[in-house]
Amino acid sequence: MKPKDALGKYGEELAARYLSKNGMVILERNWRCDLGEIDVIARDQDELVICEVKTRRSASFGEPIECVTPRKVRRMRGLALRWLDTRSVSPRNIRFDVVGILAPIVGPPTITHIRGV
Repeated sequence: MKPKDALGKYGEELAARYLSKNGMVILERNWRCDLGEIDVIARDQDELVICEVKTRRSASFGEPIECVTPRKVRRMRGLALRWLDTRSVSPRNIRFDVVGILAPIVGPPTITHIRGV
């Protein structure tokens, strides 16, 4: 596995644990289709949460959450619709979140969670 891929997998694991500890139920991870991938799909009470996870070793090129552009959010919406087409669920609300993780080589990771991007 490439170091970048290993870092991403590590960040997604941290994000899933963080979301679970904060009361969300993880429904699926790394769901893929021809349009792309959803990192984490969760339920937060009565909301379906589509979550993008961005992990970096440092903020020298900006915070991880800054990588999620309006274009990426549009793609997340399309992926959410595709996921819903494959499931027999009809959530009242869908929320799009971003979890940014700074995981330096030395020291503990820092997690930033932005709800409703």
